[in-house]
Amino acid sequence: MKLLVTGGAGFIGSHTSLLLLEEGYDLVIYDSFHNSSKKVFKRFEKILGCDETYLTKRIKVIEGDIRDRNLLEEVFNYYSSSGDSITAVLHFAGLKSVSESVIKPIDYWDVNLLGTKNLIEVMAKYECYKLVFSSSATVYGSTSSSKITEDHNINPQNPYGHTKAAVEDFLTDLYNSNDKWSFAILRYFNPVGAHSSGQIGEDPFGVPNNLFPFISQVAIGRLEKLLVFGNDWPTTDGTGIRDYIHVIDLAQGHISALEKLLENNNQIVKLNLGSGKGHSVLDVIKTFSKVTGVDIPYEISNRRSGDTGQNVADPSLSKKTLGWETKRTLFEMCRDSWNWQTKNPNGYN
Repeated sequence: MKLLVTGGAGFIGSHTSLLLLEEGYDLVIYDSFHNSSKKVFKRFEKILGCDETYLTKRIKVIEGDIRDRNLLEEVFNYYSSSGDSITAVLHFAGLKSVSESVIKPIDYWDVNLLGTKNLIEVMAKYECYKLVFSSSATVYGSTSSSKITEDHNINPQNPYGHTKAAVEDFLTDLYNSNDKWSFAILRYFNPVGAHSSGQIGEDPFGVPNNLFPFISQVAIGRLEKLLVFGNDWPTTDGTGIRDYIHVIDLAQGHISALEKLLENNNQIVKLNLGSGKGHSVLDVIKTFSKVTGVDIPYEISNRRSGDTGQNVADPSLSKKTLGWETKRTLFEMCRDSWNWQTKNPNGYN
């Protein structure tokens, strides 16, 4: 069975692609390498204990932008003509920074919504009707709920969240219009950590936007100090509370969702992928210091535009629907992040 993985070299995409290979799937990885590295595939060889010849039989890597419809058509046409059609798509490609989306909303709408529209149109042309979509807990926006269920109001507070919510609406309309479509819409909470081997992990270009790569780079000395965006949130210690999920748990959630779609046609599931446990920024700093033995210097800064005080999942529907739940603790997330950072102080470079 052949799968198309858009954004398959990125942080979440690469970990999911690795697990898919281990499960026996063959992959076409389509990535712009805007915020990822081709070197990730050499790391696959080390983890899987295989050589390049074997891996190239299992993976075809195509450098391309999700907005390039002609190239997407070439990809689908090639495999359709060869009798090895793409069965399903896992769609990770997109822009993902909340703060950047506030500054560059046009880019976010262009890539995240119009790019997905291109992909869907080409999938329909080649009769590929199964899609696992990377959505986000940012679609919920601000909430006073201690835990967020899937029927919570959709009320994003920033352009990034708006684009994810718009794609969700788009896919829902498609599902209602045609009984061939099957979608798994996965609302991520906060993916962190790295593969336990330390061979692949999160390697953002420039100054990181997310807490874990930022704190890792401070701990190893690449950055001077951690900026904590607000200590006046209505939380236990005033800092933002998030539901952190180990990237391997998240990748396994994608495989469970894919298997759900492959069971039958015409279904749509919208699911939270989170641990159900909230940790504040100061909680993470303390745990990371405990794991590494390194004091983490930090400075309180102003809140970021578009941020929210607390986002914690109620993941019970995912457990019921997919038989999936997280297994890894905050300690393990910090440990694996640090293992990746120490083995790769400059990321893939």
